Amino acid sequence: MLIKHKHSWQETENSVTGESLYLNRRTLMVGAAAAGAAIAAPNVFAQRERELAELAARPTEYKSNESLTPENAVTQYNNFYEFGVSKGDPYQNAWRLQPKPWSIQVDGLVDKPGEYALEDLIDFNALEDRIYRLRCVEAWSMVVPWIGVSLASVLKKIEPQSGAKYVRFETLADPKQMPGLRWPVLDWPYVEGLRIDEAMNDLALLAVGLYGKELPNQNGAPVRLVVPWKYGFKSIKSIVRISLTETEPKTSWNLSAPREYGFYSNVNPEVDHPRWSQKRERRIGEFGRRETQKFNGYGEMVADLYAGMDLRAKF
Repeated sequence: MLIKHKHSWQETENSVTGESLYLNRRTLMVGAAAAGAAIAAPNVFAQRERELAELAARPTEYKSNESLTPENAVTQYNNFYEFGVSKGDPYQNAWRLQPKPWSIQVDGLVDKPGEYALEDLIDFNALEDRIYRLRCVEAWSMVVPWIGVSLASVLKKIEPQSGAKYVRFETLADPKQMPGLRWPVLDWPYVEGLRIDEAMNDLALLAVGLYGKELPNQNGAPVRLVVPWKYGFKSIKSIVRISLTETEPKTSWNLSAPREYGFYSNVNPEVDHPRWSQKRERRIGEFGRRETQKFNGYGEMVADLYAGMDLRAKF
């Protein structure tokens, strides 16, 4: 007999946020270009948009016991340097992004490489609602209701080869859609990576929606990674390429500032950023600060991935 043990960060069905919270949210409208893209979207996306609100209200085991961050904060306070370096720039500028149709190049050490339409790579009939904390390295945090599929389910579909030890992700880099690319803030395109056992952990999510709706452009439409036990910059947005590699990929922030941004970037209050402390965080929408939890509170699910590692050296 299979016995499932409830983790401390999981929520019971009785305490799941009601459907009305999602259905009463303001519909995001950002520019005529975005509206035009929605009209031209394939039927599969229109169908998902109608179903996401219902999906978001279903009880699942992936719930935080904390209050959700207001939707307008989640969609208007972002890091997405391809649209500008200020927190409000993505909300103002991401209307230029055209997320439909969308394809992802899969290559490297996989048995099924190729260019996949998003709806062929992600099973939109198997989307899950997961409420995760998101902790950013600048010491602010959010609690967000994501909608997506496990990264593991996608990796299994493309069949990694035995020599694959890492997963490399790449963001779209199109200056016509992304005005921030004009500035050499980073070496574009944006690249992130995970060790393959991290990528196969069930918490790692490929998100296509939030708050019962399709993912807004400024939050990484049409598909982004969410790795809730790591700092937010690991959760790469607007993914156009997934590569399986034998060697650790060179990632954007680690190349730009290796003393400040390690490859692993696990949330760890014991390791300060060189320019500020990581011991406390400011939850968006709250007054004051709270103590930062190691692995962002998900240690029960991920701590064994790092058994025997010096997390001060492998930061």
